Amino acid sequence: MPVTLKDVAERAGVSRSAVSRTFTPGASVSGRTRAKVELAARELGYAPSVLASALSTGRTRLIGLVANNFHNPLFLQVFDRFTRLLQDRGLRPLLVNLTEETDPARSVRLVRQYSVDAVIVASSTLPDGFARAFREAGVPVVHAFGRRSAAPEVHVVGIDNVECGRLAARTFQARGYRRVAFLGGPEHATSTRDRRAGFAEELARLPGMAHTESHASAYTFEAGRSEMQRLLAAGPPAEAYFCGDDVVAVGALSAVRDAGLDVPGQVGLLGLNDMEMAGWANIDLTTIRQPIPDIIAASVDLAVASIDDPARPPEARLFACGIVERKTLRPLGDPRPA
Repeated sequence: MPVTLKDVAERAGVSRSAVSRTFTPGASVSGRTRAKVELAARELGYAPSVLASALSTGRTRLIGLVANNFHNPLFLQVFDRFTRLLQDRGLRPLLVNLTEETDPARSVRLVRQYSVDAVIVASSTLPDGFARAFREAGVPVVHAFGRRSAAPEVHVVGIDNVECGRLAARTFQARGYRRVAFLGGPEHATSTRDRRAGFAEELARLPGMAHTESHASAYTFEAGRSEMQRLLAAGPPAEAYFCGDDVVAVGALSAVRDAGLDVPGQVGLLGLNDMEMAGWANIDLTTIRQPIPDIIAASVDLAVASIDDPARPPEARLFACGIVERKTLRPLGDPRPA
């Protein structure tokens, strides 16, 4: 039979309410009583019931983790970090898979059925109003990898994607590229639109730069490879491509190499994210690093703060990005045309 709260109380020689308070965060209990209860619990192998705690405190300590791109290997890193950090804080993730879902109503109903304490929307492609729907339903929400806003309607943690596009343009110009291209992810995604806008705006300010634009159908290897194959079949390639996402860049790299072209000698490639795969020896992708650990830690902090203070005003926390030098662009010291 499972060890019960009553068993621990009898072993420790205290009341059942004292045991309950010991395992309730923030509850008042003396140090001596806490030590006796914790010792008895260890000896008996007792673990407090999550469901019982939820009934007594009104909090499930469940955090809905909402995502919609499980085809991108980056999400494995994101999911791993989120779940470990939540569990370290005594919270439990409830994973909601929204692949090909853009209507927030179903997701709101689902997380409310489980009485989650808060929701973290982990996506850079969902519409602007998606996370807002949770707030309007009375569920504390944080949009991780969300869109930059001077006046956010929900808590937003991420990067300035427009500035990342500008950084990509300056990076190409510094290496002597003049005919460049944007190969983005899905055209409807806010991250794609912002990265493309920053790239085009900065190129317009730089002398002698010409660029084209195209889009992969998704942030996936297959979509990046397919779009690059289409571009190569249509005519001579650009000197360098800002792919807007690492997994799209890796797909493009596969297509370029299959076409017998040298990277970076004939075609340069720049990604964004710095996912683990980007550093593999057979890929060695030059990329713009998105500080994922910082974004996830800040998202969890804001989720916890929102649970404690549901009226907390929405805020945006943005992190700076930087170039990770590898082998798919010309070196900075040799900006001559290939």
